[in-house]
Amino acid sequence: MVTTIRSLGLRGVAGYEVSVECFLSGGLPAFDVVGLGDAAVKEARERVRAAVKNCGAKFPVSRITVNLAPAGLRKEGTVYDLPILLGILRCAEELPELPEDAAFVGELSLTGKLRGVNGILPMAMSAARAGIKSLYVPAVNAAEATLADGLTIYPVPDVASLVAHLKGETPLSPAQKWEEPGERAPGPDFSDVMGQENVKRALEIAAAGGHNLLMIGSPGAGKSMLARRLPSILPDMTRREALEATEIWSVAGLTDSDNPLLVLRPFRAPHHTLSSVAMTGGGSFPRPGEISLAHNGVLFLDELPEFPRDVLEALRAPIEDGEVTITRAAGTVTLPSRFMLVGAMNPCRCGWYGHPSGRCTCTETQVRKYAERISGPMLDRMDIHVNVPSVEYEAMRRRESAECSADIRARVNAAREIQKARFAGTEVRCNAQMEPAMVGQYCKLDAAGEKLLKNAFERLGLTARSHDRLLRVARTIADLEGTADIEAPHLAEAIQYRNTDILKGN
Repeated sequence: MVTTIRSLGLRGVAGYEVSVECFLSGGLPAFDVVGLGDAAVKEARERVRAAVKNCGAKFPVSRITVNLAPAGLRKEGTVYDLPILLGILRCAEELPELPEDAAFVGELSLTGKLRGVNGILPMAMSAARAGIKSLYVPAVNAAEATLADGLTIYPVPDVASLVAHLKGETPLSPAQKWEEPGERAPGPDFSDVMGQENVKRALEIAAAGGHNLLMIGSPGAGKSMLARRLPSILPDMTRREALEATEIWSVAGLTDSDNPLLVLRPFRAPHHTLSSVAMTGGGSFPRPGEISLAHNGVLFLDELPEFPRDVLEALRAPIEDGEVTITRAAGTVTLPSRFMLVGAMNPCRCGWYGHPSGRCTCTETQVRKYAERISGPMLDRMDIHVNVPSVEYEAMRRRESAECSADIRARVNAAREIQKARFAGTEVRCNAQMEPAMVGQYCKLDAAGEKLLKNAFERLGLTARSHDRLLRVARTIADLEGTADIEAPHLAEAIQYRNTDILKGN
């Protein structure tokens, strides 16, 4: 007798349907799992055997063969424990016929309890696309699975409860769709930052248009403090953006039952000792890296010149394409990586070049070599370069509060609504993602603007890429002002953010 149980697997950050085929035959007792499974899949035999016995069922004494189809795709993880167990019990006639539109995923403990697994959301969304109506998952994963539309989610605490449900003895109650809590915990706010009005303005522009930004300043000027408050002014995520980001975090095992959906844009700040694989993703079975975990959010690289050169250069293609393709022996996967890159650096190795105290001990050659750790192509991809000066004493001691994040965020959201209407019907979501043809369409200049741009192009030695990025920033500034056309003051402000001389302390 052959029994087929529907289940789900992961390939990168996308789910796909897996058929678990079980066959009991005569001969010496044996238990084989085939279908290109990894070590965790092979070890399912012992977990299933113990779980069957400890839940009160009888484990069949026969030759058991389990095939995971499609057999040509590599399978990994412990998600197939539950469907393998159900297939064996069904073949042994311990269970009635299972619903054809139901799928099962979950890891088993030796006692028969179900443990949570990673990647439930992408698997649930692929189940809905495959026509599956009911999905049985570990109870700890149920809240996350309910984020997928078109499914009835059954939380399963243990094998005994599921068997009683399938036999019609004690039905399981479907999980209620998870709803976002009404209030969010407050985070770092821009009202904590004294002074640095020019940097706050640059961060507001970057948030409004999704632009990359580089901050250069001496130690203690507030670069990291400002960057960590950037999430408080980022625009609200759409439902689609939230699900995209949550799928990636789910595969990485970063979601939990209390907060299954990312409601705030991701903010990732990896240490400069990470490898290029940790940054872009990879491994024997490719997994998301930092740039994918920052999808639809911010990737903050503090002490930018201290990152290995190969790690920084690996960012160049994902910045342009919004995705990264990883090829390994196990196969090739493409992971989303549409993020805002925010970098922070000192002007020199000692950090004090250009500081009013005059304490810098670096030579001009050392300053230049330190700045050259960031390649020209990488620097060209930074839309905004802003100097972060040392905070003056009067600014630190002032009594009045600075502008709060809520006020800045209101302006950012208003600018994003303009962009949402502008790019309706396309895959573009903000000004920073505009294609070259869109730049020509939405970033037209008057005569004064054309003259100003020509002078800046020749004086700053702009490339074709930086020319387009400058216009995108100018378009965002105009959106913040609520004007339909890019005017000369908008363009002038955008040009001042392309001044690479600040890397030399000027």
